[in-house]
Amino acid sequence: MLLEFKWISKYWLFQLLGWGLFIGINIFFAITYNLNDNQFLARLAIYVGIGLLFSHLMRLSIKRIDLLGRSINYQLIGFVIISILFGITIGIIDTYLSLLLNLEYKEEKALQMSQKISSTIFTSFTYLFIWNCIYFIYHYIEQSRKTQLDKLKLEAVVKTLELKTIKSHINPHFIFNALNSIRALIDENPSRAREAVTALGNMLRSSLLSDQQETILLEQELNIVRDYLNLELIRFEDRLDVEYQIEDEVLDEQFPHMMLQTLVENAIKHGIGRSIEPGKISISASERDNIILIKVSNTGSLNSNSSGEGFGLTSTSNRLQLLYGNRASFSIKQIDSNWVEAQIQIQKEIH
Repeated sequence: MLLEFKWISKYWLFQLLGWGLFIGINIFFAITYNLNDNQFLARLAIYVGIGLLFSHLMRLSIKRIDLLGRSINYQLIGFVIISILFGITIGIIDTYLSLLLNLEYKEEKALQMSQKISSTIFTSFTYLFIWNCIYFIYHYIEQSRKTQLDKLKLEAVVKTLELKTIKSHINPHFIFNALNSIRALIDENPSRAREAVTALGNMLRSSLLSDQQETILLEQELNIVRDYLNLELIRFEDRLDVEYQIEDEVLDEQFPHMMLQTLVENAIKHGIGRSIEPGKISISASERDNIILIKVSNTGSLNSNSSGEGFGLTSTSNRLQLLYGNRASFSIKQIDSNWVEAQIQIQKEIH
């Protein structure tokens, strides 16, 4: 029902409802104790007006210092301090306005000014602290719900992308190209044709199993890439030169299944495959300061590599975010006039 008031923001709707409830409760007790007179109503109107104004200013202060973006302990301390500061401000203003407008109750006139201010400050602090607690709890629940919803959406998107990625690895164009290359080798070089059939079988088996294993050893992933490139070397022959720079220390590290193969396939399709000149692909894997660094470089230009907007590259970014969060990053850039570099960084967990 609250969401039907589209002409007013949710914040102001709750503000008006909250202070309206405050007015209703005070009037109820005033009627109960026969305090329903002009003086009481004037005092109530002044206090609600001040409360509405300063609670809004308090919210602006919370947003200005980005209190909700800090740690939980910092937020709790911050809410208490803000409640005290604004409680003191409201208490002083309300006390002096009541004195100035001659709206003091009989029992208040007998009190000293410090006692009047202290009493009003305590009351104002209590109301503002309750206001802040409601504000904090609401945003905490909203943030938790949004985080959970975003995570579920991301998981659903990534799973869909992974299924499409599997299909792309066994797409007819790749199979037909590989089979045509193998057919040409059967009479010319039977032993190499048999090796090519084995490589194609390994590729297809790895693609079909990629939805069962989220990560595999980097050494296994490199074997998949070598099978893929062996098939492509048959097609491109002297037009393709492959270089590996792999440190032995990283071979036993876990790596997302078929991710490196996707980057190499992208380099072939958008780099080597679009040029009539000989091209080169360089694959490196190393570890520096507990960060695994994977690079796939190829001759070509970033424009022909679709500026990182291709499906395979989108899948790479999404999978890294799901698997590693802020511990992983992916980038693709033009490193000089004729070289494009795709790079994955994964920070190892320290146990």
